Amino acid sequence: MRVLLDECVPRRFRRELPEHEVRTVPEMGWASFKNGALLAAASGKFDVLVTTDRRLSYQHDISAFEIAVVVLVARRNKLESLLPLVPKLRKVLEHINVREVHRVGD
Repeated sequence: MRVLLDECVPRRFRRELPEHEVRTVPEMGWASFKNGALLAAASGKFDVLVTTDRRLSYQHDISAFEIAVVVLVARRNKLESLLPLVPKLRKVLEHINVREVHRVGD
């Protein structure tokens, strides 16, 4: 699966998903993009956007884009706070479909 990590997710988080092709928003040159532009740029190029931005799915109609979104919900967006979410994230990634939004965590 082609996974895009939003810039609010620590880059080192990619190590937790070795079975997937993982890129980061800065790697793609999209660091300055607002959420709508980011979704449009990633649409069709990635299968899923992983973010900690809880507002993203409320601010944009995800069904308009060819990408799924997973929102990691933790107290902080630091690596140590996100690591406990990895097992559930992996399960979600096994069954996620384009245009779906899943919340993983609290």
